Amino acid sequence: MTRRSPVPDEVAVELRRVVQRWHQLPLDHALSRAAALAALVQELADAAAHTQAHPSCAVPDLGPAALADQLAVVTYDACRAGLATDLSLASRLAAVRRSLG
Repeated sequence: MTRRSPVPDEVAVELRRVVQRWHQLPLDHALSRAAALAALVQELADAAAHTQAHPSCAVPDLGPAALADQLAVVTYDACRAGLATDLSLASRLAAVRRSLG
């Protein structure tokens, strides 16, 4: 039996686009956008923790190279917690991608 991902297709598409765009950015450009992306990562982590009655904790700063992976993990967690619609994840990821230039 194959388990279906909790990540809705539209969220998965936008997440893939954000990750691809992030990996294309020159380092100086990524550094200038890292704080905004890290804030989204922390927000999603906090929302998923709250929904699952877990304490919030700070997502470690592993540098810009890890941010896309961290975003993927917390997006999965938020979707698994049933927050994709509540957080308008597809729209927010699209907005993040556009902000990356």
